[in-house]
Amino acid sequence: MRALTWQGTMNVSVETVPDPAILKPTDVIIKVTSTAICGSDLHLYDIFGPFLKKGDILGHEPMGVVVETGSEVRNLSVGDRIVVPFVIACGECFMCRRGLTTQCETTQNRDKGYGAALYGYTELYGSIPGGQAEYLRVPLADFNAIKVGEELPDDRYLFLSDILSTAWQGVQYAQVEPGGVLGVLGLGPVGQFAARIGAHLGHRVVAVDPVPERRALAEKYGAETFDLDGDIVAKLKDATDGRGPDGIVDAVGTEAHGNPVVSFAQYATGLLPDPVAKKAMTTIGVDRMAALHTAIDAVRRGGTVSLSGVYVGAASPMPLMTMFDKQLTLREGQCNVHQWKDDLLPLVEDPTDPLGTEDLTTHRVELDRAPEMYRTFRDKKDGCIKVVLTP
Repeated sequence: MRALTWQGTMNVSVETVPDPAILKPTDVIIKVTSTAICGSDLHLYDIFGPFLKKGDILGHEPMGVVVETGSEVRNLSVGDRIVVPFVIACGECFMCRRGLTTQCETTQNRDKGYGAALYGYTELYGSIPGGQAEYLRVPLADFNAIKVGEELPDDRYLFLSDILSTAWQGVQYAQVEPGGVLGVLGLGPVGQFAARIGAHLGHRVVAVDPVPERRALAEKYGAETFDLDGDIVAKLKDATDGRGPDGIVDAVGTEAHGNPVVSFAQYATGLLPDPVAKKAMTTIGVDRMAALHTAIDAVRRGGTVSLSGVYVGAASPMPLMTMFDKQLTLREGQCNVHQWKDDLLPLVEDPTDPLGTEDLTTHRVELDRAPEMYRTFRDKKDGCIKVVLTP
């Protein structure tokens, strides 16, 4: 089959690789019909090289049709159309029963000290082949597949795999009461959905992004937007009676603008010999903290900062005095996709498409163009907001 593979820092290519096979009786194989490039994939492209091996298959936002099932699969049949959450979980352990599927004790990567296995996301999360490919093996398939209907296009369902669910969790974690003000930092794919979800839930949404096309798309769904210029904290407070938003979703993470020294250090660390780089990243690595610090400064006293953007620094400095003085709540973590599917399926199947799932993809291309689209997405060129690949 053809698959998008990691070949080195900022170097990915589509190669012919072996087809996946049933390895355990609880597996299924799907033919991938749509698979997206996620902002998290850019961390692998730019930073996480030391934790990848040449030829690793990337991607964790797939959906497709079941073409083969293991002997112990009970809920799926050949021909079923499914979305695959990026988290691989068992559904039965202590953590899964509490909705914390990203901490699944069955697939947890204990030898590395990290959480549940993820598709296409480094040795820290199991080195599981990803979904930017023609076919994908889905482990523990009865729990790790969302079966969907046949009538609606892929884009209605595809984003349940990650970004729509991640945005929903981010808004829930922000703990904004009905009629309150939700702030959103970053209007990439997750930020777009967070803003739409906030408006759908009846919140006033104020959002920040430096890219005009992204601000315009968010405004279409009711957000008030601000460019990332001047004193953005003052602007957000001025727009909210001097207090700041009740809760803020940071949908940017370590890719934040600003701090070129840290940005260079992240890049340079990725070029070190793997053992040295791994040690540095897991002990003294730092993030670009501009978005998170902005959220902490801008949110109202007693408010909540919700982190949907990924942070990877083991030694990133935090303004604890400000957080303590303002009595803030901080919530974060990988999205527990399985927990939110019952909330989201009715919305994505609503004929009115209230969250605009069919109005996010800006670039739909064949799989062979994936390397080009990684660069376009990273550089925010050509009005790129979301890329979907068709294997």
